[in-house]
Amino acid sequence: MAVKIRLARRGRKKQALYDVVVADARAPRDGRYIEKIGRYNPNTDPATVELNEEKAFEWVMKGAQPTDTVRAMLSYRGIMLKKHLQIGVNKGAITQEEADKKFNAWLEDKEGKIQAKRDKLAKAAADSAKARKEAETKVKEARAEALKKKNIVEEAPAEEAPEAAAEGTEVAEAADEPKAEAGEEAKEETPAEEEGKKEE
Repeated sequence: MAVKIRLARRGRKKQALYDVVVADARAPRDGRYIEKIGRYNPNTDPATVELNEEKAFEWVMKGAQPTDTVRAMLSYRGIMLKKHLQIGVNKGAITQEEADKKFNAWLEDKEGKIQAKRDKLAKAAADSAKARKEAETKVKEARAEALKKKNIVEEAPAEEAPEAAAEGTEVAEAADEPKAEAGEEAKEETPAEEEGKKEE
């Protein structure tokens, strides 16, 4: 019986999750399986891989064939490297201590790279949020400035109207003053004319 380590689809539409299963090669993709050894979530960044490494290593050493995607996942978690080192130990090429030392060194380096990527993504997200906030602040300030200018323009005609009315009143008063003076002069001249007529 050919045994494969492959993915079985779970989750919902457009939000796929996968189980990592050991199954007969003839079984349907999402059908019966021998054992479930992990989960895979491609919707996160970086992708989340939950794997029972001991079980995965055990099945790989028994001869189970991983699919291309699962092989990449096993390589990502160091299972394929561990298999390679264990074969070397079995053949007597290296000792178990040397194999463990090499694997632990690789694992530390890999974890450092993963953490660096997570930190980079977190920093990029923080910078993006900061840039969006600054852009929103600029837009708000521009709107406030435009509203302020609009209010100033609306208040200016309202202030000019009383001033124009006051100026009109002053002009009217100035126009009335000559008329009043002319009337007084006419009154003064009238008695003089009457006196002249009496003398005649």
